[in-house]
Amino acid sequence: MSLSIHLFGELELTRDGTRINLPASKRTRALLAYLAITSRPHRRDRLCEVFWEIPDDPRGALRWSLSKIRPLVNEDNHERLIADRERVALHTADIEIDAHQLASQANDLQLPCDALVHIAQQLAQPFLDGIDLPDQEIFQRWLTSERQEMERLRGKVLARLAFHNELIPPERLTWAQEWLMLEPFNTKAATQCLTLTEMLHATQEVKALSQELSKRFRNAGIQWSAEDRTELSPEPKTAEQEKPLGRELLARQKIQFCTSDDNVRIAYATIGSGTPIVKAANWLSHLELDWDAPIWSPLFRELAMQHQVVRYDERGNGLSDWNVEDISFASFVKDLETVVEANQLEKFALLGISQGAAVSIEYAVNHPERVSHLILFGGYDAGWRINASEATTREREAIITLTESGWGQDNPAYRQIFSSTFMPSASPQELNWFNEFQRLTTSPENAARFLSVFGDIDVRDKLSQVKVPTLVLHSLGDQRIPAKTGRDIAASIPHAEFVGLESDGHLLLGREAASSIFVETVHEFIARHS
Repeated sequence: MSLSIHLFGELELTRDGTRINLPASKRTRALLAYLAITSRPHRRDRLCEVFWEIPDDPRGALRWSLSKIRPLVNEDNHERLIADRERVALHTADIEIDAHQLASQANDLQLPCDALVHIAQQLAQPFLDGIDLPDQEIFQRWLTSERQEMERLRGKVLARLAFHNELIPPERLTWAQEWLMLEPFNTKAATQCLTLTEMLHATQEVKALSQELSKRFRNAGIQWSAEDRTELSPEPKTAEQEKPLGRELLARQKIQFCTSDDNVRIAYATIGSGTPIVKAANWLSHLELDWDAPIWSPLFRELAMQHQVVRYDERGNGLSDWNVEDISFASFVKDLETVVEANQLEKFALLGISQGAAVSIEYAVNHPERVSHLILFGGYDAGWRINASEATTREREAIITLTESGWGQDNPAYRQIFSSTFMPSASPQELNWFNEFQRLTTSPENAARFLSVFGDIDVRDKLSQVKVPTLVLHSLGDQRIPAKTGRDIAASIPHAEFVGLESDGHLLLGREAASSIFVETVHEFIARHS
């Protein structure tokens, strides 16, 4: 049986084309939409917080709403709504969701003109009309963000129609005017409107529009001149030039640079708003390429929905300076201090991943007044040289030697050693991406230097000195850093909480259920200890 969820206009659910009556409760309908759009597991406590901030019995209210949704989406032999004692998820793999379909179609650069027109008409409808919950701030922030995403998508479609070669100038002008109405301070939309108006020999209209637009942009402090117009290029030529979500987010994140005490330039990026989260740098990062990553990007996007996320590339890596004299644990900690000061952050949550966990522990002990929450994932407190056997030391030193000769080669065979242990369950496409990503993040010499420095990390004596609320997450099947290491860290930090994730990855893939649980757990932990 075919199940469809329509999100444009009023929320509508149909089975085999027949409309299904939805519950009268607006909160229940909002919950259904939320589960459908996010399509990932949510902790029950988090859902209660999102939809019932101060109810008499939030868990009871959630159970009631789920009991109303369950018969709408489930079938006799097929359960789509999965709810256990901890989490709730709506499996949408076989549900047609119009917003998801329109977004996928809109990013098809080979789409015919009439199909683009249909998409533009669909996107012009209000998104989830009448489903607002003014008394629920978290839900409203999420809903506003989703509506803004739909508006951005509509703007992209209107822009393509405004330049479409299959349309005659009057038709293109109609779409350009709609584009400019949607994005009144978009200089490309303004230029195309003026250009097409001029092509139609509407002299008076050109003069009036030129004056209106010049005044609008001047008052807004935006540089734009009708006289300086140049011919704009039509719609993008390749999928690489028009990557949908990653490129949009890349345009929204702000990349800047600061300088350490030893004159090393460190690149950092900020995005989102709300309680700040600073991600301590770890090896293999690149502020620009990360946004197209199948690994970290979904995590960063989700965190930025509710927080200001600050992250940076450590020295010798990514967009930061590569040719540096000092690559050491002490320099890693100092670079974190430099980025915090550059962002003028008084108090923030600190996220440490892999060796970034040790850097975060050191910083939290040195600056407990600045760290509101300490969140560690896949971390270790002692490097591979600490208490290593002679055989282990020889093996690791041999890998470092191989790194210097194999890291930068076009043949990814060597880098595959890292990829396969970082993400054992990755698809061939994901492994290929990560193999190439590794090569682009740093030089062979620096890769070897990093591996050597990681071996000497030792913050074991600092664990008992951590005084801030601490959450330790670790993949239970991690093949690089065993889960026992994470449990030992949690046991050694006073009052720390440990959460094991059902994954075998040292790095989480964005498509994994564990990735969604990671984000939800972090959101819940920060909210609970704020």
